[in-house]
Amino acid sequence: MTGLAKSELLQLQLHLQTATIACTDRCLYQGAKWVAELLNALPTSSVEEPPGYGSDTDIDSPTSEHQPVTPTPERGLNGDLNERKLEQKEMKRYLLAKTFFDCREFDRCASVFLPKTLPKGQAIPNPTSPHSSANLSQKALFLALYGRYMAGEKRKDEESEMILGPQDGGVTINKELNGISLTLEEWFSNRHSRGLEGDGWLEYLYGTILAKSKNEDLAKKWFVRSVHLYPYNWGAWLELSSLISTVEELSLLTEQLPQNIMTFIFHVYSSQELYQSTEQVHNELTQIQNIFPDSAFLKTQRALLFYHSKDYDEAESIFSQLLQSDPHRIDSLDNYSNILYVMELRPKLAFVAQLATTTDKFRPETCCVVGNYYSLKSEHEKAVMYFRRALTLDRNFLSAWTLMGHEYVEMKNTHAAIESYRRAVDVNRKDYRAWYGLGQTYEVLEMHSYALFYYQRAASLRPYDPKMWQAVGSCFGKVGKLMNGIRAYKRALVAGSYYDGGTGNSFGSEGFGGGILDPETLYAIALLYERLDDREECAAYMELVLSQEEGPEEDDLLGGGNERGGVGVTPTTSKARMWLARWEFMRGGYQRSMELANELCQDGVEVEDAKALVRDIRARLESEKEDGTRAAVEEVERKFGRKT
Repeated sequence: MTGLAKSELLQLQLHLQTATIACTDRCLYQGAKWVAELLNALPTSSVEEPPGYGSDTDIDSPTSEHQPVTPTPERGLNGDLNERKLEQKEMKRYLLAKTFFDCREFDRCASVFLPKTLPKGQAIPNPTSPHSSANLSQKALFLALYGRYMAGEKRKDEESEMILGPQDGGVTINKELNGISLTLEEWFSNRHSRGLEGDGWLEYLYGTILAKSKNEDLAKKWFVRSVHLYPYNWGAWLELSSLISTVEELSLLTEQLPQNIMTFIFHVYSSQELYQSTEQVHNELTQIQNIFPDSAFLKTQRALLFYHSKDYDEAESIFSQLLQSDPHRIDSLDNYSNILYVMELRPKLAFVAQLATTTDKFRPETCCVVGNYYSLKSEHEKAVMYFRRALTLDRNFLSAWTLMGHEYVEMKNTHAAIESYRRAVDVNRKDYRAWYGLGQTYEVLEMHSYALFYYQRAASLRPYDPKMWQAVGSCFGKVGKLMNGIRAYKRALVAGSYYDGGTGNSFGSEGFGGGILDPETLYAIALLYERLDDREECAAYMELVLSQEEGPEEDDLLGGGNERGGVGVTPTTSKARMWLARWEFMRGGYQRSMELANELCQDGVEVEDAKALVRDIRARLESEKEDGTRAAVEEVERKFGRKT
């Protein structure tokens, strides 16, 4: 059961068909691909169309009471007769402009409808001009301005020259943004004065221009307006999601959005982007998958949710099934390669790299897969070469910036690592790996205050990831804020219970499950209490470290088994045992101290120190025994007198 009636499914199918055509006509090919894949994920048997149902000639189609959604080539979605007349009049020129765009001749595309001699960054002339935007249909104006925007992006990339070069980054800008912005402002003002509404596409373009110009609050408003006017433009939803930084912000924004299936999909996607791998998000995704059971996009979202919650086996299984069902699908393969990298499945990663290269070696995703393969082989120079190639193809490809930063860290090139991570957070502020990488790099440079700032940013994005809080706690300790460090480490212990894997971290280190606390974190807390000269509390945490060797009591184990799931003897628990042995020795607990020291000798860790402590204990006991004997003799002599 899909959860939608047959008539609703048919209406949804017609909406998606129209959206595919609308996106294609405006050269929004990624959006068109996404909608077309979603359309084909609908179960065919559920939406078989009765003869004549919803045809072009059926004026009384059941879908017409909501919105014209017949899958005919473009017509004004707002029913504006004047728009349709303008589109018909411009058809020849429009087809010419579109072919120019398809051939990546963006300036020629724009010049079909806009003045050929218009200086860069200048608005279209006043409405009385034959080149005025008022004399163009919305579709033609969108294509012309979008062509102009793409021409500016192309020139910006060309001027940026080499990756991480002197002209890369914020030095070069798209010089067309100002002119496009002025043109759209004039167009919206003209429409508003006549009481006319847009069709959602120019609103989307204006939001994109505002976002590129860092006017993000205003950009959000225009994206919201765009999806209200036309909700099936996936590009608008993607841009809106990229501007959301927190879960609270997402909740507030969702209240302003239209109540339809696109908002539902947007909410799941944005939650995944914010690393919200909660049961609620999984349930929402299940509901959507009931409607689109074969959607590769939705299956990918499920895999990424498992990836974020450290369930690598489930994530890898879903990606593997996706690859089997569609071996030529390159989308999100970079995420799959990250999972294979963490799981150290080198043969499978090699296979995926070969498959992606055979399909399309000049896709950024393919380059990242190959780069990850070389990184797993510790061939970091080759890995950097492929990540650079990915960025040459798409300078905004987030994975490549972050992964290249990791490689530069491995190569000890801290300056290049910092620049790579900074570019990653410029592309996407929600990339906690890049924030964490910046913290690591500044920590290597012993700039602990800077490292603390970046670690805190990473922890705010991943509040349930213990590794983030461990890093924050370590930095607080290094800058002398000991109580803050203790609180951060305690947050790490709490966060460890969030994942089934316990204190698993973001970069593949093994965690502890079954109610076991991380001995490293407990030991770090103990040392901070020691620095505060609170030795009683320090000793309590050292005892906690030791208790993790055997794990919780048998009655507490979920499976009711006879074995405890402790961590066993580790270097950290041995260091805690040594500390406790010395602590007991200093306060006179020689028997406990001797027991702990003997255990260390048996464990084969800290053996020399333990043997030295055993010698000290024996010497102290002998000394005290002699002192005790001497004291007893003196007491007898005092009481009975010395015999002569």
